[in-house]
Amino acid sequence: MGDKIWLPFPVVLLASLLLPGAVGFTPSLDSDFTFTLPAGQKECFYQPMPLKASLEIEYQVLDGAGLDIDFHLASPKGRTLVFEQRKSDGVHTIETEGGDYMFCFDNTFSTISEKVIFFELILDNMGEQEQEQEDWKKYITGTDMLDMKLEDILESINSIKSRLSKSGHIQTLLRAFEARDRNIQESNFDRVNFWSMVNLVVMVVVSAIQVYMLKSLFEDKRKSRT
Repeated sequence: MGDKIWLPFPVVLLASLLLPGAVGFTPSLDSDFTFTLPAGQKECFYQPMPLKASLEIEYQVLDGAGLDIDFHLASPKGRTLVFEQRKSDGVHTIETEGGDYMFCFDNTFSTISEKVIFFELILDNMGEQEQEQEDWKKYITGTDMLDMKLEDILESINSIKSRLSKSGHIQTLLRAFEARDRNIQESNFDRVNFWSMVNLVVMVVVSAIQVYMLKSLFEDKRKSRT
């Protein structure tokens, strides 16, 4: 069994200069992590979640023989939600109940090869949006601002935030795909070099044997008599 790791909510504070004393926008709750899992070991992580939120877990095996791993996702009550064996990647989205969710990566089936694993957590409906709107309303004295209603401002901000989050998510996935492809290419490059050297050695040995055999055919093996 590997060590148990708790994943707190990532906090990214965006300072607001437009409204004095405002706490800013809702912090991003998306996070990603890359780690190396040694052969014959298992690593588990825990993520606390509120009731009726959305938890999306996406993982990829970036490097290691076979590019496969066992994945296990369990609810706070210990009920198995997802169990996958020898998979190279996967995406799972669940509606949560209150408590700590456990997800594990298992490499105990491998006795030699370690695995480099990337995973990303996307947390939605965490309850901050309503609190954010209340924080905004405390600093608005009228029903409009520059001929725009408060709801229109919040809708525009949420739309921008959603698109930025989606763009960041896509870029993270592209980096993970790039890392996996690069590892595959480097592995293939090493294999090509190794077998090229083996072929070269075999060709040199065969050439030497052929020269020796041809030379032996023209040697005069008759013994001179006295």
